[in-house]
Amino acid sequence: MSEKTYEPAKIWQWNSESGGKFANINRPIAGATHQDDLPVGKHPIQLYSLATPNGVKVTILLEELLALDITEAEYDAHLINIMEGEQFSSGFVEVNPNSKIPALVDQSSDSPLPIFESGAILLYLAEKFDALLPKETQLKSQCMSWLFWQMGSAPYLGGGFGHFYAYAPEKFEYPIERFTMEVKRQLDVLDKHLANNKYMCGDQYTIADIAIWPWYGALVKNRVYEAAEFLQTHTYKNLVRWTEEVGSRAAVKRGVMVNRTWGELSGQLHERHDASDFDLKTQDKLVESEGNSTTSA
Repeated sequence: MSEKTYEPAKIWQWNSESGGKFANINRPIAGATHQDDLPVGKHPIQLYSLATPNGVKVTILLEELLALDITEAEYDAHLINIMEGEQFSSGFVEVNPNSKIPALVDQSSDSPLPIFESGAILLYLAEKFDALLPKETQLKSQCMSWLFWQMGSAPYLGGGFGHFYAYAPEKFEYPIERFTMEVKRQLDVLDKHLANNKYMCGDQYTIADIAIWPWYGALVKNRVYEAAEFLQTHTYKNLVRWTEEVGSRAAVKRGVMVNRTWGELSGQLHERHDASDFDLKTQDKLVESEGNSTTSA
């Protein structure tokens, strides 16, 4: 190995200048850093999030529920800018003491119900609205297994591979090799399973697909870490097929826009408070396109 040997101190001390993309928001203690209440919209479901893979899981599910004409799933999606430390506000910490997005509050009953952790939110919403969760015991068990597979596996992809390959201030061989091997193994697990299954649970599209796609579909499509070529994701043919099929769903296309603040402006919907917000975004895109055409003329 080429890197110099690191010897940990006998007692760890916080070096706030350790570097890396997220150094300014990482800290070894919990709790709020400032007082600020969370906004509350008009709908029963209040979501506080950002369009990271974990955040996108919830907005996709909510849009899928609405596509099934479950009007009780109407929601307000409030933007939480994690790079500015908004997840450390007193209001957010009250909903999620772990200070990670997404966080959700269900206000449909007399006492508001806070829920955090993306997998818990998916399961809660699927059970609440009796949708996208198999009823048959064997398929439901399979769905739960793949849902929690994602929750346990994605940290190796994001906090492991993604961090050392794309975000760490220096690149070192050992962690990149270690986590690349694990991510390749995970891709192979998915590819082999999808060789005999249309979705993660046979022919049923479920919250397992919704949990896995934002992470592994984004990786396949080179939308995270710019590592598709490095990982040769195109060679996982069954995974590519599934990625494209899930990504073609109208609700998925809407869900990935919500709370997104980067990329092409046409793909960003910073906050979502009504279904018409997507129509307004489309109108803005048409106006912008017409303006460009006029300028060109």
